Amino acid sequence: MTEAGPVPLATPTDAPVAEARPTHVTVHGRTLTDPYAWLKAENWQAVLKDPAALPADIAAYLKAENAYADAALAQTVDLRRTLVAEMRGRIQEDESGVPEPDGPFAYYARHREGGQHPLICRRPVVPGGGLDAVEGDGAGDEAILIDGDREGEGLAFFEIASAAHSDDHALLAWGADTKGSELHTLRVRDLATGADRDDRVEATSGEAVWAADGRSFWYVALDANHRPARVMRHRLGTAQEADETVYAETDPGFFVHISETQSGAFLVVTASDHETSEVHLLDRHRAEAALRVVQPREPLLIYGVEHRGDTLYIRTNADGAEDFKVVTAPLATPGRAHWTDLVPHRPGIMIRHLHALSDHLIRLEVENARPRIVVRALRDGDEHTVAFAEEAYALGLQPGHRFDTAIIRFVYSSMTTPSETWDYDCASRARVLRKRQAVPSGHDPAAYVVRRLFAPAPDGEQVPISLLHRRGLALDGSAPLLLYGYGSYGTLMPAGFRTNLLSLVDRGFVYAIAHVRGGTEKGWGWYLDGKRERKPNTFTDFVACARALIEAGYTAQKRIVAHGGSAGGMLMGAVANLAPELFAGIVADVPFVDVLNTMLDAELPLTPPEWPEWGNPAESVAAFETILSYSPYDNVAAKAYPAILALGGLTDPRVTYWEPAKWVARLRATMTGGGPVLLRINMEAGHGGAAGRFDRLEEVALIYAFALLAAGAA
Repeated sequence: MTEAGPVPLATPTDAPVAEARPTHVTVHGRTLTDPYAWLKAENWQAVLKDPAALPADIAAYLKAENAYADAALAQTVDLRRTLVAEMRGRIQEDESGVPEPDGPFAYYARHREGGQHPLICRRPVVPGGGLDAVEGDGAGDEAILIDGDREGEGLAFFEIASAAHSDDHALLAWGADTKGSELHTLRVRDLATGADRDDRVEATSGEAVWAADGRSFWYVALDANHRPARVMRHRLGTAQEADETVYAETDPGFFVHISETQSGAFLVVTASDHETSEVHLLDRHRAEAALRVVQPREPLLIYGVEHRGDTLYIRTNADGAEDFKVVTAPLATPGRAHWTDLVPHRPGIMIRHLHALSDHLIRLEVENARPRIVVRALRDGDEHTVAFAEEAYALGLQPGHRFDTAIIRFVYSSMTTPSETWDYDCASRARVLRKRQAVPSGHDPAAYVVRRLFAPAPDGEQVPISLLHRRGLALDGSAPLLLYGYGSYGTLMPAGFRTNLLSLVDRGFVYAIAHVRGGTEKGWGWYLDGKRERKPNTFTDFVACARALIEAGYTAQKRIVAHGGSAGGMLMGAVANLAPELFAGIVADVPFVDVLNTMLDAELPLTPPEWPEWGNPAESVAAFETILSYSPYDNVAAKAYPAILALGGLTDPRVTYWEPAKWVARLRATMTGGGPVLLRINMEAGHGGAAGRFDRLEEVALIYAFALLAAGAA
């Protein structure tokens, strides 16, 4: 293994230089100068719909950056081919999901061997109804409802967003994105003929909920600023222009989402930002009826609704329940005045999800970064827990279609244990393994070690770290380490199984997840301690994790490659400014690094809904000063930086392409040493990168090859 150092360039050409065209804006008496604001296309909304609309000077610059990154990493071409082959070898190419019963059919997604996109399928259900209800009939009875490979043929980008069948199983409303810009088109497929009807609904969020009679469906329309703002009802056989507005959100800071209660009784319309929510219900059996609000929005009140009979079951933070509690309310009078505690608030035990069946209430809880499932029998209140013994693992519920059942489905994995899909009978407590993730090229869990460590933060908090390495690793600081972090929006980073990571770990890397503040691994307070004025805790937590791993002998200074995406990309930019000496390299994937300028631009899709997360710098001097103090783009300094790989997507509506482009330009113009700084913009995709499952491997291989090279382990 060679000594860690900067990525050697494999090209004699100089890096692209973005022309400085300074613009100036004064906010709260402070003048901000932005030399690269021109990289934001004035017609950015048109670019989301048609990438060819990108102005020529910006397109030329981005293409030059891509060419430079390709040349700089040309020496890794063979390595990347090897990595892709390894990662593909761990994929069961003809993988099939576990069928989910719904009446006479069971629905599932699968891939064909060599296929990039999923196939949406169904087959008849074997009569019976127990844990073995979907066993028996084989692929001969399968009907392919949507062939993703065929639908995406010839398209640079294609992604199926949703597929919802009508109650009578005759029709399928399905949404797809063909640009990566998340402007989804909804179509309706006749499942008897396999042909799409003339119905076509454009510029939606991609989700659809059917009325019970199958004659209409509801969807969420995006407004001119790409925000999900209106719930519309589409009657089959009519033009989109005739669609009826069922709900219109007037606050640009609230996004609108729709779903269906597990009981099938109601359409659920949820309007929310990051700290307040409001839920409306509409009877799916009376599509002409009006929406009914459950509880009018109150600042800082969050709640979500499940339904059973004449009762609503509500997960909420009301009355100071920071880690949430469960209350009940009469369906006839659902307002907060009628809420009665069912599961009380317990500090440090966060209720993340609530799921109602006909006789059972199921909740997913997390305590100190360890998840568990709790089942409550509604007839007598008896509870029992489904938990696991590994130090770090991931656990999730799959709601399915049925309500009148005692069976739930959960998925379990750990960093060494491939994903397992289980059906669990809440009444008998019997469980059946439905699927274990196959690793065709082989996987021995005993060859790896999973650990949970805690790093002391500067203020004394203990930050959890989940890590994976090969058994027999010498804790002498010689190993390279990939440290991943996110820490925003209350997102919990699961310590689950990811086959791709084995390509790094098998080459001697330690892989670690820093469960920094801003997530909810240690409860809602862990999130609150990493947002707005306390956002810097996220960054210092990550640095503390890096130092703790060095001190424990898992790695050494300049042997760490940091990795984060989206809001985690902001974390990458912040730690690059805060402690560049620790890192051999930094991978910033679709990084939210131009925080101040973005939060000052109320026209951008996500800005108003993000103010509760970061603060509104246009209205608050304190928020302005806080964001200015850490915004990665605004804090680039004349110092040596580690090697940096920044990745973006041209049609990304969440973190726009110009954020990484501007950041890279300022880094190159300001830094005094280190590097190199590389920018790669996917000109045919958005926030999630390539949609095809094998195309995505090419992007992962690029990241891993960069990490191996930066850490001196290539």
